[in-house]
Amino acid sequence: MKRTVSNVVPSAIKKVAILRALKLGDMLVAVPALRAVRQALPHAEIALIGLPWAREFVERFPHLIDRFHEIPGWPGLPEIEPQLDRIPAFLARMQEEQFDLVLQLHGSGSIVNEMCALFGGHVTAGFSRQGDYNPDPRTFLPWPECGREVHRLLALTDFLGFRNRGDGLEFPLNPSDFVQAEAMCEAEHWSYACIHPGASVAERRWPEARFAAVADALAARGLRIVLTGTSAEAPLTQSVAAHMAAPAQDLAGKTNLGSAAALLARARILVCNDTGVSHLAAAVRTPSLIISTGDNPARWSPVDTAIHCVLSHPRGLVPMRAGIVAALELVDRITPVLRLTCEEELICGPSAS
Repeated sequence: MKRTVSNVVPSAIKKVAILRALKLGDMLVAVPALRAVRQALPHAEIALIGLPWAREFVERFPHLIDRFHEIPGWPGLPEIEPQLDRIPAFLARMQEEQFDLVLQLHGSGSIVNEMCALFGGHVTAGFSRQGDYNPDPRTFLPWPECGREVHRLLALTDFLGFRNRGDGLEFPLNPSDFVQAEAMCEAEHWSYACIHPGASVAERRWPEARFAAVADALAARGLRIVLTGTSAEAPLTQSVAAHMAAPAQDLAGKTNLGSAAALLARARILVCNDTGVSHLAAAVRTPSLIISTGDNPARWSPVDTAIHCVLSHPRGLVPMRAGIVAALELVDRITPVLRLTCEEELICGPSAS
């Protein structure tokens, strides 16, 4: 029998805090769980507690999140250096909020469950592992050790009795995002491929020469090549361009979150490492080839395997030839005519069902 919580009463919940202090890709795969929370608690004030950058994320999702609280770090949390002098005041502010529900959506809870308990919510719920601190066995679900991240998080909202509203990702775009993207990009809609060679961890990066070979193969198919990345990743995009025979437009460091998403939305294909931009492509429904050199590709792979392909190799790097073949197969199979649902829905957002 499926285990569910019986002491979380939606009508009694007016203020919610959700902890997920992670980066872009991790936030995007949490959107289906956030959607389930909002649909179950349409009149509650929902606050995200996250990393400083996530303020921009919250501004993109006013239909799901009402407020933002910046976390000053926490001992053991690798995403941000803890500012120990700020933590007492942060905890005091969270306690003053008097949350009806604190939702630990960060992960297994090994590091952050103590912090969530200190927020002093009327009910605290989340994940825990056996042997770790568990604030309330009635409302904490054993952390799923397998499966896609999006489905692991939905397991918690299911456990709380919140109706599942689908596992599709979303990223609302504004008309101005497309205007910015069009001003930067020299290619027409769907006539270009985005190549994104960066990843936050160097060990998860496919070699630039292999990205260049895939880019040249796509250029031979008639696609313009657009290189993307952060300003810190500019050396990687420059290296890809140097290895290429075909010309490429290098936009590393020239996009913000919105224009990067709009640029992807109009691309024929994205080729990238297993990193946050792959989830952004899933959110704007752009076909993607994801080269995974991580230790758990199944956890982070997109749900829609019809338009997203993940390549990994059990004993090392994905061969260059495999990347070329997969990219060309994806481009040949998914023509622009098949994905004409694009901009109006991306700007308006998905309709609630």
